[in-house]
Amino acid sequence: MRAITVPSPGGPEALVWAEVPDPEPGPGEVVVDVRASAVNRADLLQRQGHYPPPPGAPAYLGLECSGVISAVGPDVTDWRVGQEVCALLAGGGYAERVAVPAGQVLPVPAGVDLVDAAALPEVACTVWSNVVRLAGLRAGETLLVHGGGSGIGTFAIQLGVALGATVLVTARTAKHERLRELGAAHTIDYAGQDFVEEVRRVTDGRGADVVLDIMGASYLRQNVAALATGGRLMVIGLQGGRKGELDLNALMAKRATIGATTLRARPAAEKAAIVRGVRDEVWPLVEAGRIRPVVDRRMPMAEAAEAHRRVENSDHLGKVLLTTG
Repeated sequence: MRAITVPSPGGPEALVWAEVPDPEPGPGEVVVDVRASAVNRADLLQRQGHYPPPPGAPAYLGLECSGVISAVGPDVTDWRVGQEVCALLAGGGYAERVAVPAGQVLPVPAGVDLVDAAALPEVACTVWSNVVRLAGLRAGETLLVHGGGSGIGTFAIQLGVALGATVLVTARTAKHERLRELGAAHTIDYAGQDFVEEVRRVTDGRGADVVLDIMGASYLRQNVAALATGGRLMVIGLQGGRKGELDLNALMAKRATIGATTLRARPAAEKAAIVRGVRDEVWPLVEAGRIRPVVDRRMPMAEAAEAHRRVENSDHLGKVLLTTG
């Protein structure tokens, strides 16, 4: 088969579409003939040599895919050859085939195109596990989403609205209209506005109950300031750095909580539990049309370098998909 390889870490030009060995399903695994994968920020980091795959994962980039099951390994009873699926991966999505633990496989939701389904697994699992499972977002609360135009952001807006929350987002001004169409109640230009002041203004001084943050250190102080009493800050990215200073008194005064998670390196059993939760709680919302995959564009897998440039420059809205045919 062919896959996107990285012979030497570097810029987008480091990505090479090359012949590699075909995967074989191990115990508890299925092989998916990939129709599409999606570009995530973690892929950019891996390409640069900063985010190696966890032990046992394929060496190739790609944290999610959609396609058709072509082989089933020993002990797999829930899936069969020929089924259209999408899957959460530890790596290997930028390829024509990938082996994946059966517990990380999801059916393509009714009403969703097979290729577009590749835009769902990673964002659905990340957002649901943080915003719902850990932060416990409830109807009537306010959710602040940073990076509203990203795949994570566009999904989080829709999930928050579906759960009955008021959703505020930070994003480039050019993306604001589309984000309001997805359900954002208020959009904030992170380059020209103070998001803490804006959150306080639109919540009558109360603040956000849940903040979903992709920036890390550079937003830490402001995020705590933007929280409501009893608020929950969930850090899922470090685009603004790893180390920041935290005013514990400010956190204690608000009786607030900070959580930080990653998804890729979790044990397979934990990922399978998250996937089950997504299938039970999120897939019905997708099939009812209350959440839809937001696809910026489809590009051939061999053009992965150009796709990486688009994501690196934050020119996209939603997911950039890489297709095999």
